[in-house]
Amino acid sequence: MNLLVVDDHPPVRDGFAHLLRKLDDQLHVDQAGDCAQATALAGSRDYKLILLDMKMPGLNGLDALAAIREAFPSALVVVVSGEDPNPRIVRLAIERGAVGYIPKSSPTDVMIGALRLVLANGQYIPPKLLVEISASDSKGLSDQQLEVVKRVARGMQNKEIARDLDISESTVKAHLSAAMQKLNAHNRTEIVYVAAKLGLRLV
Repeated sequence: MNLLVVDDHPPVRDGFAHLLRKLDDQLHVDQAGDCAQATALAGSRDYKLILLDMKMPGLNGLDALAAIREAFPSALVVVVSGEDPNPRIVRLAIERGAVGYIPKSSPTDVMIGALRLVLANGQYIPPKLLVEISASDSKGLSDQQLEVVKRVARGMQNKEIARDLDISESTVKAHLSAAMQKLNAHNRTEIVYVAAKLGLRLV
């Protein structure tokens, strides 16, 4: 499996490369010091996962995320940040294709757990953004709709959710459609962000 770390600080890149090998010592990890160096690698390898620091010289922020997503459309992109998570930026990153947002200050076990979740087709949002809200703020979701949303947030597919809840796949689709409408979410990724605000722990 090929992974790419995009960060302008060499010690940080080396640290992430070492961390990633804890997932699998057979991993191949490439490094890039900015977005331009990263996109220049497009087509050289089939990257499964890309760790991206959006605050770098040159192209940065959400523009950097957009460039990476365009250059590596099949890769899982996780934003890594040295700053405290900003809920607005996290949401925009998720909406624009990132499958996770990990503060660099996170403990090693949290980072490993988050990356394992992402590689299992889940999404990761920092726990400090998982805000407890009351049932009255859940926009009228039924218990069953909440259960479906919770499982979508864990990365489960409709067939798996149907099996887990002992309902039909068409019922899962109906619950998911209703939940998306009530929460004003346009896709499964946005559902994950909303689930986080509902206090659902994803790891």
